[in-house]
Amino acid sequence: MEQINHSVRIIDIAQENAQQRIDNFLRLHLKGVPKSMIYRIVRKGEVRVNKKRIKPDYKLQVGDSVRIPPVKVDPDNALPSPKLNSIKNLESEIVYEDDGLIILNKPSGLAVHGGSGVDFGVIEGLRALRPDARFLELVHRLDKATSGCLLIAKKRSVLRALHEQLRQKTMKKQYFALVKGQWNIKDRLVREPLLKIPQDSVVKVSPLGKASETHFKIVQRYEGATLVEASPVTGRTHQIRVHAACKGHNIACDERYGDKTFDSKMKALGLNRLFLHAAHITFFHPVLEKRMTVSAPLCPRLEELLGKLQRS
Repeated sequence: MEQINHSVRIIDIAQENAQQRIDNFLRLHLKGVPKSMIYRIVRKGEVRVNKKRIKPDYKLQVGDSVRIPPVKVDPDNALPSPKLNSIKNLESEIVYEDDGLIILNKPSGLAVHGGSGVDFGVIEGLRALRPDARFLELVHRLDKATSGCLLIAKKRSVLRALHEQLRQKTMKKQYFALVKGQWNIKDRLVREPLLKIPQDSVVKVSPLGKASETHFKIVQRYEGATLVEASPVTGRTHQIRVHAACKGHNIACDERYGDKTFDSKMKALGLNRLFLHAAHITFFHPVLEKRMTVSAPLCPRLEELLGKLQRS
């Protein structure tokens, strides 16, 4: 097969693309190009905005002039094979779909997108399954180890409307997490500033960090553990995981912020993944013009673990 060959282009940004991240903008204009390659050409300075280098999270402004360099990619390597089990199974994980969006019960262990050593993720998988789809974009992200509700927009207008809800904090997300020990009922609200340490790929509580807020509610107590519902108000990286750990209630099988003794007990009962699941998401549907809540069930492995724990 012939290579996909994108020649150099200069694009002036109109209102329609204002506030869009440059990496997402490039993905629309470099069809078939892996996200890892897009990040690479941005980091190398081959993409220019107003003749200057920019970072992948740069947000476009009206009047910006974007230079997109020539890019070549083998189409056989552009998207994962839809025959891969991890890709094929995505269709069965869709919990809601209409003309405007898809809500997926993302499996634990699958990244939301490729890049940083990951060949492909959910979005590349969906594009491989839906080759005729004109538009598929992630509305938000989940950690690779976290499962549950993930929104994918099928229209640019839907993506913009949902992003605005995220900015205004009117979209609500509720997670289930199994944590170490007996959660203190007084810790209903955790407000600890979080600082990202890029070189270590970790986040820590620090007065130098960004304001962060998570609401916690006890769902069920067990011997040596508590199932809690966590509702983040802000959307910081690893927020729930760090806020739980800083209170001494590490989430089960958290490789970065976990407690080894607690994790060993959970692994002995059959748990081999992070027990953090995005169970419910509530938002205003911009096409149907109504507020709705969609839920994603716990995977059988998490349900089995809860069945083995002794209630207290």
